[in-house]
Amino acid sequence: MLFRSLVLALSLASVQAADNDGLVRMKLKKRSAHAMVADHLKRENDALQLALENGSAPEAMDMAKKLVMLRGSNLDEDFEEQVEVAEGKSENIIIKDYSNAQYYGEVMIGTPPQKFTVIFDTGSSNLWVPKTKCKNCGYWFIHGGKSKYNAAKSSSFKKDGSDFQIQYGSGSVKGYFSQDDITLANDIVVKNQKFAEVSNAGGLGVGYVMGQFDGILGLGFEKLSLGGANTVFKNAIDQKVVSQPVFSFALGDNKDGELTLGGYDDSKFNGEIAWVKLSEASYWLIDIDDITVGRISSGKTNGIVDS
Repeated sequence: MLFRSLVLALSLASVQAADNDGLVRMKLKKRSAHAMVADHLKRENDALQLALENGSAPEAMDMAKKLVMLRGSNLDEDFEEQVEVAEGKSENIIIKDYSNAQYYGEVMIGTPPQKFTVIFDTGSSNLWVPKTKCKNCGYWFIHGGKSKYNAAKSSSFKKDGSDFQIQYGSGSVKGYFSQDDITLANDIVVKNQKFAEVSNAGGLGVGYVMGQFDGILGLGFEKLSLGGANTVFKNAIDQKVVSQPVFSFALGDNKDGELTLGGYDDSKFNGEIAWVKLSEASYWLIDIDDITVGRISSGKTNGIVDS
């Protein structure tokens, strides 16, 4: 692939570049730590209240327990006390190891376009979204549920049917491959993209259920791609719908960021870019001379630039 490198920039100010610079920009939304914690507390109490209102209904109690597990509680000992929390008898709710940042943006699949919220992930290379009737793919009362791809509603859909299963550090998802047109930033249309319709996301657990995203769009290299699928950005390059084989992130500081396709926006940083040669085109793998923490030194090593 003809990528030069990946540019990561932290943006503390929002400065708009000229509209005629040939770049295509995609907004990246960010949830603040405060918003994530507040939303979680509300949903947890709502779930517990649902269990109360439905008495011993197994479905309600099971869902309430799954949400309570985010706090690392011992269900056998603490669940009755947690139900009291939902009744307003206590306000002490503790959340453990809940991520304080998520960046996500929108893509559209099919004709007419179906909209999905995805994480743009440089640590993987496949695009997947949940399909209709997907199991363990969210609930309507959490973020309004997940958006699900419906092949029957897309005139540009092409059947593939080969199996798909990918393992992330947080768990796995599985389904099958299909082909359809992918629209990025309303301006870039990638034709006949091979992607995965996920039929079961249970391996990701409650982290996916509570997450603010439907699927993942991989921005790694083909070496990591399952099923022999070209990445979305590789196809965008080959189909000449981006001006340069470059993409860049500007991550907002407690505000929205931006993913730029086809180049980089020099209004988002000061100084000059230092280009770093990749040591391997799989992950965005680079050589590192040294990492020092206090008096401990790693010596020469390597690492990946992972969004």
